[in-house]
Amino acid sequence: MKKVYVVSGESSGDLHASNLIKHIKQLQPDTIFRGMGGDKLAEHGMEIVQHIKDTNFMGFVEVVKNLPSIFRIMKNIKKDIQEWKPDIVILVDYPGFNLRLSKYVKSLDIPVIYFISPQIWAWKKSRIHQIKKNIDLMLCILPFEKDFYLKEGFTNVEYIGHPLMDEISDLIGKPNQLKEELHLNQKPIIALLPGSRKQEIRVMLSEMLKVIPTFPNYQFIVAAVPHISLDFYMKIIADKNVKIIKGKTYELLNIADAALVTSGTATLETGLFGVPMVVCYKGNIVSYYIAKQLIQVKYISLVNLILDKPSVKELIQNECHADDMITALSPILHDKYHRESIKNDLKILHEKIGDKGASKNAAEIIIKKYW
Repeated sequence: MKKVYVVSGESSGDLHASNLIKHIKQLQPDTIFRGMGGDKLAEHGMEIVQHIKDTNFMGFVEVVKNLPSIFRIMKNIKKDIQEWKPDIVILVDYPGFNLRLSKYVKSLDIPVIYFISPQIWAWKKSRIHQIKKNIDLMLCILPFEKDFYLKEGFTNVEYIGHPLMDEISDLIGKPNQLKEELHLNQKPIIALLPGSRKQEIRVMLSEMLKVIPTFPNYQFIVAAVPHISLDFYMKIIADKNVKIIKGKTYELLNIADAALVTSGTATLETGLFGVPMVVCYKGNIVSYYIAKQLIQVKYISLVNLILDKPSVKELIQNECHADDMITALSPILHDKYHRESIKNDLKILHEKIGDKGASKNAAEIIIKKYW
């Protein structure tokens, strides 16, 4: 019987880690899981000692404001690991926290597996030194990441595919009842995906809603995330002519003709469903300018990064206003050739990502190496 400690600090990591432990338990049913995570990990049988509702911060300024809380959580997690004495520790993304934690875990002579690589190829490339010292196995989910690590001299790395496909591959193109449920008319649908955190939703949704009057022949639907109340969204929407669904983003993307999407994993989700989009990002001004100095990639969306070309329009900070969204959205809706070009690129994106199986692949690799 193995004891596995999992540390995830965000909702996406909670989802992907829950699929990972599900597959580990299928192969090794007597495995015990404990650690930091959310409701998904709890549903799959992990004992939660620290919930992610207290750790999900966004941007440099927000992190600095919450440093006392972060330090307290770090201290508690270290103490819990030391007392519980796991056989393996699996760190899931969340690099600011997890890379610091990895040094401590390594000092206890416990194998450290990193599931979902930090995006050090985008910024803080110097973190490769911490990874070489403290990580025993890196599991990558983007096609180009393994080559990056090998070039940097770190060979304990495997590409497993993207765990998102475990969630969506069986849903892509599948008919659903959302049109009937929302009593939609026959107008084409534009999906609004304003993000997953209150601070970004407040900013991005307010701007996205200003686009609606320009496109009277389309209907707009907001994708609300499960962990934020509908009341929060309704205060922003007010009396705008827009519908809202909660916890059914994939069903919405299956019927959407286009989308405005806040930068993040949602851009990849939207792309894999084949929906032409405009990618939007507007953050805290201080956080933005700090990030601008540090980030070393050409694009902010995973779609463009993986395709290595500006396939979808990116509107960043000062360019991210309703007028800019209208200008970028118009050719998607009104130019057949422009729209088809994007859709063809999104088919290539799907081919590059591959099919489902990432979580199963990761579980098999971990068990082969550490059981």
